[in-house]
This record gives sequence, structure tokens and C-alpha cells, in this order.
Amino acid sequence: MTNSGSVAAVDLGATSGRVIIGHVDRDGVRTDHVARFPNGPVALHEHGRDALHWDVVELYREVVAGLRRARAEHADLASIGIDSWAVDYGLLREGRLLGLPAHYRDARHEHGVDTVHARVTADELYRRNGLQHLPFNTVFQLAADPDAVLADRALLVPDLLGYWLTGVEAAERTNASTTGLLDATTRGWDPTLVAATGLPADLLPALRDPGDPLGTLLPSLGGGVPVTLVGSHDTASAVVAVPATEADVAYISSGTWSLVGVELETPVLTDAARAANCTNEGGVDGRVRFLKNVSGLWLLSESVRTWEQDGSAVDLEALLTSAAEVTAPVPVFDVADESFTAPGDMPARIAAWCSVHGLSAPATRAEFVRSILESLAAAYASTLRTIVEVTGKDVHTVHVVGGGSQNRLLCQLTADRTGLPVLAGPVEATALGNVLVQARSLGLAGLGGASLEALRDVVARTVEPTRYSPAPGSDARPHRTIVRSHA
Repeated sequence: MTNSGSVAAVDLGATSGRVIIGHVDRDGVRTDHVARFPNGPVALHEHGRDALHWDVVELYREVVAGLRRARAEHADLASIGIDSWAVDYGLLREGRLLGLPAHYRDARHEHGVDTVHARVTADELYRRNGLQHLPFNTVFQLAADPDAVLADRALLVPDLLGYWLTGVEAAERTNASTTGLLDATTRGWDPTLVAATGLPADLLPALRDPGDPLGTLLPSLGGGVPVTLVGSHDTASAVVAVPATEADVAYISSGTWSLVGVELETPVLTDAARAANCTNEGGVDGRVRFLKNVSGLWLLSESVRTWEQDGSAVDLEALLTSAAEVTAPVPVFDVADESFTAPGDMPARIAAWCSVHGLSAPATRAEFVRSILESLAAAYASTLRTIVEVTGKDVHTVHVVGGGSQNRLLCQLTADRTGLPVLAGPVEATALGNVLVQARSLGLAGLGGASLEALRDVVARTVEPTRYSPAPGSDARPHRTIVRSHA
């Protein structure tokens, strides 16, 4: 047993990536940023349109540079773990990347839905994979991908980077569970669903679990340091770091997207779950992340990006302060509307949505921000009510983790609309979950063999969340009906 040590968490999001050092000892876990770099879609002209891709080669270059700096600064570096967003993949033939991975917001993916549903009906698809229907799920992407027939391997983004670091191909199970190709009950690849893409069964690599060793850095990268599989879907890692000391909680992993859900032992594959468009995704230690994808702070960041196009800078903190001071009613819009999916002028789209639905659009930037955050909080509350109804799980507290936990107005509005206390933090939940799974695998700080609850206790000892209570007299007080009685 090792008392302490440092590990590197490579944490890749849809707008940025980081290399973070985590140090775990008996007092808790600490993190330090070693490298931070931008990430985002690249538009390339293809077949008469602009197609969105990920510059995964540049992403890899930044990761390698960050890891070299980490090794230079931390001689005790014991392991590396990678997490990223879900569903997107690279295609390989004889180990060579065939092209830049498509971005999940690219419109091409929608053509794959009909292809798959012609072979497997929507209800059978849900009974098998338990996934919320999203047109960019990997199963649909592969069915619409003209290059897939040329490939002999498909690797999800963190698995692709792991392959380039170690030379070992594998599919980490939590991220594999987001593809729509994994059987929700057996947690193995489903041959029927793979066949529905029209692709060969051996396109996908062997499945591995969080905590399994992947391989060692290639000699060209310095060698010596093992790469350990973690919950490579970033939300799977974030949920590990929810500092919950009781079972009756819900979580919101809030960032570009918002993942609103609860943790279960087994999937829920009922007609009610499908009708509610809830998803059963894999968690660390075989847990089920029963949740819904809800639009997130993407709506706010796209709005800010639009406002900055005239060359002016936007002070987001000041804008949030102004939004908190808005007293006039603002429209609450459907954040799941498809018009808000693609990059573009978000304020104009919100105004257009309001016009179509007979509502007055926000008049100022502060009102737009308040409208976005009120709409997100309303979506969170509605989603939690649905999840409680479908699962029968008691929810007495909501944990908000990730970047959105810093947004004080959003957290307060979430408390008001759900009628439940909100505990906000940690901000770096994904990195902490990544680090702790590595630490357990290595036996650092006595964590070898520790339960998921024990890992969360480490977070609870390290981070004190900020508490938001529902405002007295809030219009949302009746929303306490999302809590089921213990009687």
C-alpha cells in the first residue's frame, strides 16, 4: 500500500481541455492545473456544406505537451487517466486515423436515425440499450458515416487518445454505454444493435472497466507511466465526485450540457422511462446513471460569443449580477428545442422561439441571461419530477457539480424551482472522480478496494459545497411534490 502519490487527469470537454495533477493522501485530494487549452468544432467544406469536426490531432498534441509538463514537475507521477465527452469517435484502418472525427452537432447524424429504426424499432432499441433518444448517439452516427465501411476499428475519443498514448485498443465501459450499442442489462456489446448500423461486429474493441490498467506510455512519449482506465465518460467521473453522504440525492453535472439524474443499481427499461426519454448510462462500479441530457450553459456561452462578435468584451460576472437584479417577468423557453442545438446567434433564436410561442422576447442582455437561467432551472425541476415518478426514488437534496456550480444565480433558481436544497460543488468534479478512480486502482492513501461511497467521503472531507435553500414564498414551493413520501 502506498500512502500518497500524484496522478494526472486528462479532462477533455466540448469547449476546452485540461491536464490536472491530483494528489491523494489521508487528508483528502488536491488538484492543480498543469495545462489548459481550447477545444471546439472545426467547420470544413464537404459536399456543398460546412461539416463540423473535432481537431483531435491538435487535441492529442496539447495532451502530450501537458503530460510532459506534468512529468517534469511531478517526479512521483504514478498514473494517467483520460475522460472526455461522449458519443464521438475516430475511425481507424490498420491503426491509421481515416479522418477527423465528426462533431456531435453536425447535421449529418440525423440521417442515421431512419436507417437504424428501419432495422430495430425505437421501442426495441430502448429495451436493449436503455438510452435517451438523441439523434447524435453513436449508433446513429455510425449508420450515417460514409467512411465507416472503410474502417476496421472505431474508438471513442478517450479510447482513441489512450490508443495513441499506449498502442492498446480498448473500449471503456461507461463511455461505451453512451453509444447505443451496449446492452443495458448485460453491459456487453449488443450484436443486433451493431448490425443495425450495417457495420461488422468486430468494428468495436474489447470492453474494459474503470480501474483496469490500459497500458504504459509508449517509449516515444517517455515510457514508464501507466495509463489507467477511469470513468472515461466525463459525467461518469463527475458522479464519482458527488460529495453525497446519503442516498436520497439527485445530481446535476452542469457545464456545456446539463446531466440531471440519480444513481441506481439496475437499469429502468420500462415504457414510462422510454416515454420520458430518460437514459440508462453506465457508472463506475457497475452503477447506473439514470438521467436526462438537458441543454446547459452552452446557451449562455453561445449568447456571449454572439455579443462579442462586434469586437467588444462581455463581462460575464457583471452580466450575471445584472440578471439577478431583473424583476420583470422573463420568458421561460424550451431549452430542448432543436433550434438551440447548432452553433449560432442564440439570442436571435430565443427571440424567434418566443415570437412563435406568443411570448415577448427579452429586451436586454441581462433579461436574456435571466431567461436562459430561468429556463434551465425550470428544465431541471421538470426533469427531476419525471425521474422521481419513473424510478420511485426519494430525492431530498440536489447536488450541482461542474462549472455550473459556480453560477450562483442558476443554483438559487434551481433551488427555488425544485423546492429542494441545492449543494453546489465541487467545480472540478470530473477531474476529482478521474483522480480518485486512479488512486483506488493504485492503492494510494489506503484507497485500494475502497467502495464508491468511500471515494465520495474523500471528496466530502476535501470540499465544502455551497448551500442554496429555496426562497421563502417562491412560486416553486409546490414543486416539493417531486419528493416522494417514505410512508
